[in-house]
Amino acid sequence: MKRSSILTLATVALAGFIAFTFTIALSSAAHAQMTWQASVGAQNDSKGHQALAFLPNEIWIHAGDSITWTFDADEIHTVTFLKAHQQRPPFFVGCPGFSSNPATFDGSTCVTTPPLIKGQTFTVNFPVAGNFKLTCLVHPNMTGTIHVFNLSQELPHGQAFYDQRAADERQDLLLEAIDRDAGSDNQPNHSHSPGVAAGIGEVAATAGGSETISVMRFLDGNIQIHAGQTVEWTNLDPATPHTITFGNEPAPPFDPPSPDVTLDPDGARHAVIRSPSDSTHSGFIEAAPQERTGLHQARLGVTRFRITFPNAGTFPYICAIHDELGMKGTVTVLP
Repeated sequence: MKRSSILTLATVALAGFIAFTFTIALSSAAHAQMTWQASVGAQNDSKGHQALAFLPNEIWIHAGDSITWTFDADEIHTVTFLKAHQQRPPFFVGCPGFSSNPATFDGSTCVTTPPLIKGQTFTVNFPVAGNFKLTCLVHPNMTGTIHVFNLSQELPHGQAFYDQRAADERQDLLLEAIDRDAGSDNQPNHSHSPGVAAGIGEVAATAGGSETISVMRFLDGNIQIHAGQTVEWTNLDPATPHTITFGNEPAPPFDPPSPDVTLDPDGARHAVIRSPSDSTHSGFIEAAPQERTGLHQARLGVTRFRITFPNAGTFPYICAIHDELGMKGTVTVLP
């Protein structure tokens, strides 16, 4: 073959290689610019019904893609990716500290937001392939999964699928909360009468993770009794803590009970309020965490709080954690 022909073929081959490389580079750049949309939490108009969930809680993307989560509830949540085997930190501590927005997660370092509420957003880029667990540090039964594929692998779904799935999950969760709110099984199983349900809830799950349906209300919370009677509050939510707080509201994190609180023989906390000007605080009233094979057995949760009212008066109270969502009540004590 003539030298000129060889040079011509070499030039054509080089041009083809450059074009191919340029095409691959453009394709990779296009993938790197893909930003998927998802949401965090959901609520009804009164804010009393809360879906503690990532919507949807399972997403497939390509390496180099990003996901932007929009927070859609007044209850606080975090978007958190921990390293493998990392100990779960308190939500107010972070990794420690909180990640910049946007953040990048490749499995080697923790990424977390501070507690965020309705209208705020957070974006995470995923540069490497892998399967990563998504969690909310505020709510232990709120998890999800992000599947990150190599660029050569085809994605099973597009954004329209995730939008519809998020809408369906949101509707199902909030409708379930309404059913729980209105159900006949919401009366606390108490040993003292009268009683108030201090929140109700249920843990649900998909293949991608778990989520909680919580009714953040005192059911029959405006109660009327006679002087000398005792009222018992029972938390019927499997995952969400509440407080019963009269008078002065304690500083966060709200968990220790006030000094006047004693323990009954069955482990319930108990206080006595003699005047509407008195203050008392239950501390967290919550179920014990779920047992896990290989971990130490958890202690029983403190799920009941009792108050004896020796004197007549009107006694307003709140859940110190969720009062901004409308979780309030009143005990009217007649002579």
